Amino acid sequence: MAKKQATKPNNGSATVNRSSNGTEKKKKEEDGNIHSPLVAYSSMLSLLTFCPPFVIFLWYTMVHKDGSVAEFWDFCKQNGFQGFLRIWPKPTLVAWKIIASYAGFEAALQLLLPGERVEGPVSPKGNIPIYKANGVIAYLVTLVTYIAIWWLGLFNPAIVYDHLGEIFSSLIIGSFIFCILLYIKGLVAPSSTDSGSSGNVIIDFYWGMELYPRIGKSFDIKVFTNCRFGMMSWAVLVVTYCIKQYEEYGIIADSMLVSSILMLVYITKFFWWESGYWSTMDIAHDRAGFYICWGCLVWVPSVYTSPAMYLVRHPINLGLQLSLAVLVAGIVCIFINYDCDRQRQLFRKTNGNCLIWGQPPSKIEAQYETTNGEKKRSLLLTSGWWGISRHFHYVPEILAAFFWTLPGLFNNFLPYFYVIFLTILLFDRAQRDDQRCRAKYGKYWDMYCKQVPYRVLPGVY
Repeated sequence: MAKKQATKPNNGSATVNRSSNGTEKKKKEEDGNIHSPLVAYSSMLSLLTFCPPFVIFLWYTMVHKDGSVAEFWDFCKQNGFQGFLRIWPKPTLVAWKIIASYAGFEAALQLLLPGERVEGPVSPKGNIPIYKANGVIAYLVTLVTYIAIWWLGLFNPAIVYDHLGEIFSSLIIGSFIFCILLYIKGLVAPSSTDSGSSGNVIIDFYWGMELYPRIGKSFDIKVFTNCRFGMMSWAVLVVTYCIKQYEEYGIIADSMLVSSILMLVYITKFFWWESGYWSTMDIAHDRAGFYICWGCLVWVPSVYTSPAMYLVRHPINLGLQLSLAVLVAGIVCIFINYDCDRQRQLFRKTNGNCLIWGQPPSKIEAQYETTNGEKKRSLLLTSGWWGISRHFHYVPEILAAFFWTLPGLFNNFLPYFYVIFLTILLFDRAQRDDQRCRAKYGKYWDMYCKQVPYRVLPGVY
């Protein structure tokens, strides 16, 4: 989370500074994301203590215990904590080679592929980050290359599945080291004035030192961790699980096809909309620390892909009617989620001079002030999907996750962990975003909340 005590000057990163020369004002919680030390310590302790072993538990239970939590619990009762330590895979050279090859390939695509120049939103310090929008091309090149090297016999993706535990174990360790290096970079060589210390080492490491860390002028680290490593690995692993099931059983079951198609449609939507993602809380407000970077490098490849991971050894036959019903319902949810974002992007791009659901948009003209004292203007959309609730787009996103998990049916609870986790994450994010916007816009946000009273679920919350 961004702390407002920048201590270093801009060192030439690819951002445009449009802040005024006014004196630094007292730090304000306009991002709504400055947690108390107790919350920060509790969150970090929980993440450090429970998330790494949970990733191993998830993998081991899905792959070796038929997805059954009860079977894993019986194993633990018989073998105790030492038994869990024995099943924890050690990082191997094969795992490190797979990770390094994938990371290097994605970094090269991010740097070398052409893309449109895109400006991000104005930062709390008045900087405007500059991006190169080449996510769609990188996504297509990645999937085509991955499938081609399998088809041509140059590499068997089933190897990734066979070494999955070692890969996750290596990512757990490697990502921790990566976050330490990010912390050091924030101390000695920040990329912009949107950086600095909160005065607490633990909080700085956990929430991050920089909002927009970059290597040189063009390689954005958060775009790499969140988009090109995390989200791209989701797609690559879904394809991997399909290939593994095909090699194991000689077919790709309709359950795997439905689940995989829905996930790939969602990921395709993400990269199509990637420039819009750069305006969301993850990029524009959350700093690059352990919380977000470790999550994208480890949690996304392991937890987000888990419904398809479960289906590898569960080639369930849904039948044509159920398959089509789940597929259509999931695609409708993904489309609504996309259309929510499309409406907001169109509204911002046209400065409100557009049609939303065939009508001129209802809006509130809000004013706010950056930490440097520069006055800014922003429009708040209060019609279309954004007139139903302030974060209605989370509803179809949660439902889409449910539908791509549904092909696993209900024999085991574990495949539905992602849906539960996502629901908690998005409801918490909605609350944090409300706090940030209330601190940023003040009375204008109160006006907005009167017009759009519900946070996520209309009539409920």
